[in-house]
Amino acid sequence: MAAGRGERAGASVEGPKQYRRIGDRPVIAHTLEVFATWPQATEIVAVIHADDEALFAKATAGVAFRLPIATVHGGSTRQQSVLAGLRHLQDKGITHVMIHDAVRPFFDHDLLDRVMATLAEGAPAVLPAMPVADTLKRADQSGIVVETVPRAQLHAAQTPQSFDFGIILAAHAQAAAADRNDFSDDAAIAEWAGHPVTIVEGMADNVKLTVRRDIAMADQRLSSTRLPDVRTGNGYDVHQLEAGDGVTLCGVFIPHDQKLKGHSDADVALHALTDALLATCGAGDIGDHFPPSDPQWKGAPSRIFIEHAAKIVRERGGTVMNADVTLIAEAPKVGPHRDTMRAMLSEFLGISIDRCSVKATTNETIGFVGRREGIAAIATATVVYQEISQ
Repeated sequence: MAAGRGERAGASVEGPKQYRRIGDRPVIAHTLEVFATWPQATEIVAVIHADDEALFAKATAGVAFRLPIATVHGGSTRQQSVLAGLRHLQDKGITHVMIHDAVRPFFDHDLLDRVMATLAEGAPAVLPAMPVADTLKRADQSGIVVETVPRAQLHAAQTPQSFDFGIILAAHAQAAAADRNDFSDDAAIAEWAGHPVTIVEGMADNVKLTVRRDIAMADQRLSSTRLPDVRTGNGYDVHQLEAGDGVTLCGVFIPHDQKLKGHSDADVALHALTDALLATCGAGDIGDHFPPSDPQWKGAPSRIFIEHAAKIVRERGGTVMNADVTLIAEAPKVGPHRDTMRAMLSEFLGISIDRCSVKATTNETIGFVGRREGIAAIATATVVYQEISQ
C-alpha cells in the first residue's frame, strides 16, 4: 500500500514518505525487496497514487527484483486502494494475500514465514501484532484521564495483515457496497464480515514510519549499519639521479652530492603519493593533470600536485585518512628528516601527523637504486568516501 500522501511526515522534494531515502534508497524500495526475495511470493502489486508514476519508477530503477512489480492506482481512501489492489489480482489464481504498508520497511522473511504457516493451517485471517507494553489511559475531551485501560490481552497491530484471498476480497467489496469507510485496518474489515482473525508474533522493529523524525531515525539506523566506502590507492614513481647539490623528498630539501632529474622539483615521494590519492577516485594519474610537456610545471614544487590531488578527493566526497610513503634509496639518509617529512605531509593533506608515515629502505646495492642511479618511492593512500548530495 503506497498511495498515501503522508502529510504528517511533512513536505519534501523527494515526495511522500514512501519515497524518502533511508540508507541511500527510498523507503518503498527496501520494503519491496523483502517481498521480492521471499521464496513464497508469486505476485507483487504496488498500489500507488496516480500522480506518483514517475516517483515509483525512479524509486525502483536499478533494483533487480526477483519478481516483476505491478502497479495499480489507489483511491481516495486506504480501503479503496486495497480493494483496487485485490481486484487486480482476482483473476490470477491467488489463494492468499498479504497486505502491507509501504512505510514499514523493517520486517523480514521470518515474519512472513510465521504468517504463512498460520494461513496454511487454515486460518482465514492472520494479524502480526505485539503485546502492548505501555500503560494505557483513556481521557475525556478536556484531556482528563477517566480510566486506566487494562493492557492484558491488548496488542498493537502491524502488517502484513494476511488473508484467504476470496474472503478478504469479498469482505472489502461488502464494506464498499455498505458505504463503510471507517475501518482502521484490513483485519477490522475481516472481523466485521464475521471471520476470526488469528494473531501471530510480530516484530518490534516492524514500525510504521509516520512523522519526519521516524524517517530521520530510520536513515540513521541504516546508515550506521552500512559498510563504509573505504578505498585504498597505490602509487609508484622513480626519478634518475644526477650530479647536483641536493634532493627534495616529501617537500623537504636534503643537501646531497646529487639531485633528482625531472620536469618539476622531481619529488619522487610526492609524485607517488599524488598518484595514490588520484587512484582512490579513478581520477587518472599525475601526468594527466600536470603533463611534463607543459612548460608551466618546469621546476614547480610538487606540493602543488599533492594539494591538487587532495582537493579532487575532497570534491568527490572523500576524506583522507592515512598516507604512507616508502622511499627506496641508498642515499641520502632519510631517518634524520622523517619527522619533518611527516609534518609536511600533514600540512599538504590537512590531516594529523599521526596519519602520515614515511619509511625508507635501501636496495642492498642491487639494481639502479643500488648503483645510486635513481630513487624510487611507493605510496599508499586510504580515503573514506561518502555520497555527495546533488
